[in-house]
This record gives sequence, C-alpha cells and structure tokens, in this order.
Amino acid sequence: MRTASGDERQDHDAQGDGEAQGDREEGHEEDHEEVFPFVPAPEDGTRWTAPTDVEQQLYRLTRTGNAYAYLRTLAIEGVYYPVRLDEARAAGEDEFPMLTVPLGDGRVAAQVYTAGLLPRTHPHLVYEYATLGALAGILPGDVDILAVNAATPCEEYFSTDDDERETWLDLHHELFEPDGLGDRVVTRRTGAPPPGPLLHGLACGAHLCFQNGDAWNTPHWHGSGYRGEVGRIAAGWGVHGRDDWRSTQERLLGLEVSPWHWDFVLDARLALAPGGRGGHVDPQRWRALVEAELRARARENGVPADDPEFADMIADLRTLVGEVLRYEARFRADGLLPPDGFVRTIAAWDIGRGSNMARWGRGARYATEAETLAALERASKAARDAYGSWEEFSAGYVLGRCLHFDEERFGSWYTEVLDAHRALTGDPESPWRTVPFTDEPG
Repeated sequence: MRTASGDERQDHDAQGDGEAQGDREEGHEEDHEEVFPFVPAPEDGTRWTAPTDVEQQLYRLTRTGNAYAYLRTLAIEGVYYPVRLDEARAAGEDEFPMLTVPLGDGRVAAQVYTAGLLPRTHPHLVYEYATLGALAGILPGDVDILAVNAATPCEEYFSTDDDERETWLDLHHELFEPDGLGDRVVTRRTGAPPPGPLLHGLACGAHLCFQNGDAWNTPHWHGSGYRGEVGRIAAGWGVHGRDDWRSTQERLLGLEVSPWHWDFVLDARLALAPGGRGGHVDPQRWRALVEAELRARARENGVPADDPEFADMIADLRTLVGEVLRYEARFRADGLLPPDGFVRTIAAWDIGRGSNMARWGRGARYATEAETLAALERASKAARDAYGSWEEFSAGYVLGRCLHFDEERFGSWYTEVLDAHRALTGDPESPWRTVPFTDEPG
C-alpha cells in the first residue's frame, strides 16, 4: 500500500521500540553493471514471460497500441525512478533528485520502471517509488520524454508537457488507492532464486509481503523505494544505520526480540504432554508447572519469594496460559489450526520479521547483498529447526503477532494476518504451495 507521495508503506509488524544511532558505516559491497533493466524482446512467434502480472498486462497493451490503458495501469501501481545513492542520501524531505538522460537531439528523457522489472540492487544507484500523480509534480521541468520500462518488451514512451502531466494527475485521483496494493500474493515468474535455502528463507517472510503487496521471491529488494525503506525501519524499528540493522537482524534471527516468557509458557505445556509432543493438557497443571519453574529460577537467581514484581510476573504468566488457550480455540474455529492443533513455539514471529528485515536492510543500503542472502538462508534454517510445515509456521507467527498487538480483541491485528494465512495456504502461486517446507530428499 504505497502512499501517494511515494513515502514508505506501513510495516504492520514493526517492533515499536529501539534507539537511533544515525550510523552510515559502509560494508564491503560488490560492484556490478546491472544498473538499468535490459530484457530482450521475445523471438517472433514466442510468448514473453513477464516478471509479474503487471508487466504482462503492459506488454499486451503495448502490442495493441493502447497507451491510455497503459497509463491507467501505471496510475494504479506507481513507478520507480533511478537516483544516485549519494544524491538520495543528501536529499531533503521536499527534494526529489532524479537521474535523467540527455538525448542526441537535445531533448532529455527520464526513465521509470514498474516493480517487476527493477534490476539487481546496485551499490551506487537506488530506485525511488512515486505514484503517477506524484511524478507529475517532481519530474524535472527540462524532461521532455518519460521512458517507461525502456529496453524491455513492455516499453512505452510519453510526452511530459503540461497537458500530459494533467492527465497523469487526473488518473491518479481516479485510480490510485493508498491501501489498494496490499493484501495480494505477488510472485515473480522470472529472476527469482532456484529452489533451495534462499528461496525458502524468502518464503518465511510471506505474511508481510502479502500484506504490503510485495513480490515474496525477490532478494534484490527495492520495496517502497530507497526513501521508503529507510523510513520504514527507522519509524518501526529504530534502525537508522548499518550497526542498528546488524544488531536488529541478529536479534531477530537469534529469536531474541519476542519476550522470552512466551515460549517459556509453551515449553511448560510440552513438558507435561506425553513424550513431550504437546497437545491437550490440564490447564491447572500447566499453570502450576509455569509457576513452579519460575520459582525454581527465582531461587537460583536469589530473588526473594515475596518480591512484589516477581509475584506480578507469576500472575501474568499464569494468565498467559489462558490467553494462549483462547487464541488457539479461535484459531481452530477459523481453520488456522486443525481440530487438535496447537502452537509449539512462537519462533516464527521473529523468523518471519527477520526474513523481511534482511530485505529492508538491503533496500535501505545498510546491508550488503551477501549479508542479505546469508540472513535469508539463516531464516530458512531457523524455521525448519522449529517447525514441520508452513501451516505450523504460520500459526506460530499469528500467535506471536496477536500476543504482541491484539490483546485478545480479535481485531484487525488478528483478522489481517488471518486473511494472509488463508491466501498463502490457498493461492496456487503462494510460496506455501510451491516451496516445500522441509528439505526434499536428495
């Protein structure tokens, strides 16, 4: 759900705390030549496989010469334009630098692209997001031609005179919906990693990709544009530089962001169940074991048994047992858990956000490409160590989100992620239908 001004989309599952460091320390980054997209046209008689449905639609419209319908699609989706990284970092809130191209005949062109065609992230150039309406205002006055998806099979070119820009604004007001791009499964059909830990690690972040309308299977992350990605993790996570990102990423993949006592309570149930397999146990025995384990820890750490804060903790964790039971009952009623299902661990809440943090850090240029890929593969391993299926992983994620935000209201913090779960378990192009959760036999 990109905003009309091109600022960041909302991170629904932010941490909500953290301190700024303002660090801009650079990691080692590999240079490469993939600055702008280049996609050869299909050979005569062959069908082009576009990266996503958006580019497939634009390709059809270019072949039929329907430039107005092409613009209408851009008004709905928005575009990305290239900016030098140093200029993007130096730009003020109301400044919008843009890389333009002088043509041989004295005219100037600006290049923009739809999300599916964005190239591999580059160490010296970034892409910013803008709606078609915002583009009408920020496009430099000396630009004569807008080149959309240049050097690809769905390229199109538009004049940038005042009348044309007025058309863009009209289409923006008619068609753009700030929340209209979220709640959808977007799968890249080209340019995605092959099956393996990297693809699996990307799939671990599918809840948030669905909610934000991002392609789940692209590690070369542009997200909501450079400015949007910087703002996303600054506002939601207190990440303002490379050191902040590395610390937050490590804590997420180390399962250290969620409160320790959530899994402490779930582990107590596992200990009571036959064979440590979990399932139904007597709630009173469960609460009693939670309290007994807490008191044993307190004795080891020299905490007085009559300490008021300790007494409050015992009461809170005994209450948490009932909260978990009520959430699980609702999950079963809504089909998120099977009739006899339960949640063994909430690890997925950190793993899923860690999968996305790896990408967000790349979009903000706090993470190198190698660090992003390594973090995604670590997310894959952590998920497979903790769960046996995407359905189990999702239930753990949903419970973590609810305990963090929902407070047993069963409001939007629950219903939004329930919608994501249903789509991801049902859509034929969903990662959870196409990426095996466990390693396939060799």
